[in-house]
Amino acid sequence: MRVTRFVLPFRPALLALAASVFAAGCSVSPTYQVPTTPAPAQFKEMQGWVPAAPADALERGPWWTLFGDPVLNDLASQVEVSNQNVAAAVAAYAQARALVAEQRASLFPSVTLNGSGTRSGSRGGGGAATVDANGNIIGGSSGGDVRNNFRLSIGGSWEPDVWGRLRAGVTAASAQAQASAADLAAARLSAQGELALDYVSLRSVDAQRELLKTTIEGYERELRITQNRYNVGIIPHSDVYQAETQLATARSDELSLSSQRAQLEHAIAVLVGKAPAEFSLPAAPWNVTVPDVPVGVPATLLQRRPDIASAERRVAAANEQIGIARSAYFPDVGLSANYATAASRIGDLLNVSAATWSFGLSAAQTLFDAGATRARVESARAAHEQAAANYRQTVLTAFADVENQLTATRVLAQQQDLRRQASEAADKVEQQVLNRYRAGQVSYTDVVTAQITALNARRNLIQSQADRQTTAVALIQSLGGGWHAQP
Repeated sequence: MRVTRFVLPFRPALLALAASVFAAGCSVSPTYQVPTTPAPAQFKEMQGWVPAAPADALERGPWWTLFGDPVLNDLASQVEVSNQNVAAAVAAYAQARALVAEQRASLFPSVTLNGSGTRSGSRGGGGAATVDANGNIIGGSSGGDVRNNFRLSIGGSWEPDVWGRLRAGVTAASAQAQASAADLAAARLSAQGELALDYVSLRSVDAQRELLKTTIEGYERELRITQNRYNVGIIPHSDVYQAETQLATARSDELSLSSQRAQLEHAIAVLVGKAPAEFSLPAAPWNVTVPDVPVGVPATLLQRRPDIASAERRVAAANEQIGIARSAYFPDVGLSANYATAASRIGDLLNVSAATWSFGLSAAQTLFDAGATRARVESARAAHEQAAANYRQTVLTAFADVENQLTATRVLAQQQDLRRQASEAADKVEQQVLNRYRAGQVSYTDVVTAQITALNARRNLIQSQADRQTTAVALIQSLGGGWHAQP
């Protein structure tokens, strides 16, 4: 239960002195420290990589321009202004900033102005009576009485932040706003990264479709040659059937790629904030540039990754909640002041002789709450520990992301060289088998096998090129965005 509030009159000088004492205040929030996390000196998978210079990590910048594709540059620039997930994050950040302003307003006095007017009267016995515009009784008995009463008052109240509870609320709201800003950066980076991944996948599909188009043209020529050879009785009909099977399979694969391309195009439309029906992306040559990504020391992730920044700011906000809960152990103190005038006519409201004033101080202290305050403090501490654990887990996950992408980058570079060698060798085998078939030295089954092997090798090479680009995008995201400083 709480004790009854009491109000005492104060002289202005005494009130000013009390206000200055209350304004000094104190803080019951624990001193904030960033939770400790593992900080290795370098990444395990960074052998052969050159660490980024400190200046490289100043600005994230338009990292997608490093892929040298004008269409990708144009699409990525639309994400920030048109993507609805980013727009939602922008609104959430604006809301968080408004909450900071609301919390900061609690540090200052609130002033209210009230005005009222009433008209009352009584009526004696006998006869009807009316009242004119000036309040005079017309008709009826003379026992009636009509009165006007107007009142104007201005009052103020202030809760001095003696124990730092209000300042802790402002600090917590500010930390939440900073976390929201980091969430916005994370949403923007995620949308831009997803766009880059979808775009690279679409261009790789275009490359595969072009490859299949050329392959289908070659299969059509082979089918005509095989049909002519069958017509003159050189080969069996089964060779024609096999050629037809090869051609139909290739055409089916081309249709599957068309479906994949349509889905990727629709996904890109959504990312840039457009309806799929209003968006199209024509086929274009694929720029297979893979940028070299300079990697900083692991500690730079703690400053660059927006998800880590968001998690750390939420730990800071949780730390202030402990102070807010602790402030319940101390009395609530309030100051109030009021100045009012009353008159029977509006013109007399400014008459100082009719004015009243008051100053007051109020205090309330919880004497017994069966441990509720202690429970709230323990709950706030547990929430802080939870936020700290989430922060450490986010950091560990970030380290693992970078290690994974570094490994994939190194392996895919080696794999692409091997797949290029395999594709070149398969092309030579295919041509040799075709020559031997036309010379009657091998069956058409050998031709089909060689063609399938060559086509798969070519498609695998295209896929490895796409994998290298998508891995570069993923590594940039893992590092928190682009690394080049603006001029």
